Amino acid sequence: MDLQREFWIKNMVCSRCLKVITQELEEMGITVLSLELGKLLVESSKNTNTEVTYKVTKVLHSNDFEIVQSEGEMLVEKVKIILIQLLTQLPLHLKTNTSEHLSSTLNRDYKILSRLFSKNENTTIEKYFIKLKIEKVKELIQLKQYSFSDVAYMLDYSSINHLSRQFKEIVGMSMSDYKNTEKWKRNFYDEII
Repeated sequence: MDLQREFWIKNMVCSRCLKVITQELEEMGITVLSLELGKLLVESSKNTNTEVTYKVTKVLHSNDFEIVQSEGEMLVEKVKIILIQLLTQLPLHLKTNTSEHLSSTLNRDYKILSRLFSKNENTTIEKYFIKLKIEKVKELIQLKQYSFSDVAYMLDYSSINHLSRQFKEIVGMSMSDYKNTEKWKRNFYDEII
């Protein structure tokens, strides 16, 4: 009888390791039924429940990931994934504000989500989302295809000045200085907190 198990994975918020994790698990005799950001579904006919958990944990730890242990942690990971996915299709123009979007997508009161996120990540959802947006700004600057005004529009900033202030506050230099430096430093989404 095939044993299926679902795991939620902490800090798996970018797709760069999906292929490696799938390959390593399959080498251990565990079939990956689906692996998406933050969620893994596996199947094994050769391993016990304990063996599957051990092998999955081992592969995830070797790739700097952890299994989510509680429903609260799972909600925090879902919040991160939703926010990252918002930035994959630009221009970003939400019909509602971020808090309403998260609340309706997860069917949870935003105050609960906010409290859980702050407790688990030691930052607010708003600050986290700003950091994500600034990483996207860096990416767009490096592409050298867009003006700063275009970037502000694409990321739904009220003005170029608003974006400029946030960029300088987080990065420590102006967008122009960043563009001209050519020593670009960007963070992976799973490193942002």
